[in-house]
Amino acid sequence: MSEHCATVHWQRRDGDDFAAGRYSRWHEWRFDGGAIVAGSPSPHVVPAPWSDAHAVDPEEAFVAAIASCHMLWFLSIAAERGWVVDAYEDEAVGTMGRIAPGRQAVTDVVLRPRIGFGGAAQPDAAQVDALHQAAHERCFIANSVKTRIRVEMRA
Repeated sequence: MSEHCATVHWQRRDGDDFAAGRYSRWHEWRFDGGAIVAGSPSPHVVPAPWSDAHAVDPEEAFVAAIASCHMLWFLSIAAERGWVVDAYEDEAVGTMGRIAPGRQAVTDVVLRPRIGFGGAAQPDAAQVDALHQAAHERCFIANSVKTRIRVEMRA
């Protein structure tokens, strides 16, 4: 088993009226390898100036984590099966939905990869679909969530 850690840091700023909800939600995600990512709620959830549209919101990070995990497994399985992947780009989209009164969740994530294969042998559509199915089954993040995850290939 392994552990994966992140530090989330937020600090109230001078002049913020915390009790009135007039405070910045901007924060940092710090990772053990040294990466620091600016975080904020989505401006769809918390309006500016209390959010920062340039920062990564938790919902975007969730979608990116699913897409990244799926891609990494796809690449690994493709290599195991003898396919050569030259490029992989995914324009993943997560959709928020109401799951109960006053409760929302990312209920649907659509992975929309465009994949370039190299080498003499090229997989057909069924073989690519099988690679995606295997990647989905192995993806740690997909195995950790209730969200429906679909793959829709882009040309």
